[in-house]
Amino acid sequence: MKGREEKCSLNSARVRTPPRTWSNNLWVKSENEATRIPDIKMTERFDCHYCKESLFGKKYILKEENPYCVKCYESLYSNTCEECKKPIGADYKDLSYKDRHWHETCFHCFQCKNSLVDKPFAAKEEHLLCTECYSNEYSSKCNECKKTIMPGTRKMEYKGNSWHETCFICHRCQQPIGTKSFIPKDNQNFCVPCYEKQFAMQCVQCKKAITTGGVTYREQPWHKECFVCTGCKKQLSGQRFTSRDEFAYCLSCFCNLYAKKCAGCTNPISGLGGTKYISFEERQWHNDCFNCKKCSLSLVGRGFLTERDDILCPECGKDI
Repeated sequence: MKGREEKCSLNSARVRTPPRTWSNNLWVKSENEATRIPDIKMTERFDCHYCKESLFGKKYILKEENPYCVKCYESLYSNTCEECKKPIGADYKDLSYKDRHWHETCFHCFQCKNSLVDKPFAAKEEHLLCTECYSNEYSSKCNECKKTIMPGTRKMEYKGNSWHETCFICHRCQQPIGTKSFIPKDNQNFCVPCYEKQFAMQCVQCKKAITTGGVTYREQPWHKECFVCTGCKKQLSGQRFTSRDEFAYCLSCFCNLYAKKCAGCTNPISGLGGTKYISFEERQWHNDCFNCKKCSLSLVGRGFLTERDDILCPECGKDI
């Protein structure tokens, strides 16, 4: 499970205010007086920087300290509106987004046509959309409440499905799961504590829930780490073991505690895995240990004699 914001870049347009236009048609009070026009004498020319037409008595715009008539300024420097394809004149606001420009009245949602001025919007395939139209058309729908997950809000995702963060809750306790661990079951999601209470088997040893793996012994469930040798406490999962009185033992502990001891080497005779041994008068020997005490000849399948606690081959027994 991962949480992230619904993918939509909310944007705002940059507004470029109209350039300051100056009108000097009221500035010239007489032929010999040019008030408010600094450093310009009536005997000098005051012309458009581009077309050279006189600007006396007309509106003009300063750009880089050079005066332009309105017509030349708009022709040279005005941007073209993306919507109406007309120049954005000196008397209009220029709204821009990623090197594209609009008149203020042309800056609206592609679908509902509502103005986007001073509002967040999203761009999709060169079109600008208000957040509501974008959400209805492109945003994910919550798997729980079926409502749109609005751009910029946090959502949870799992196996191709999406949820509002507040809708992604445990089916049992109804608490938000968030980014915590959870377990899905029958198309429903459960937090780990609730799943363990409702569905998980309990270990016969520690009485706690078994959430992963586990071992079954005598039709009872165990954690792997709880299924250990009664003697040495080593884990028995994946190991050979045996039991006595319903208690499980590793082979080593079982042999040390319960196996018969070889009269020859005194080591335990496990009797497991098809191990063969010899038994005589309440004594036992490994097959490899059942040898003549004097000449070490194997007595397996042969006649033998006894001398106190020793066994002898017939040949060595002649001297007795």
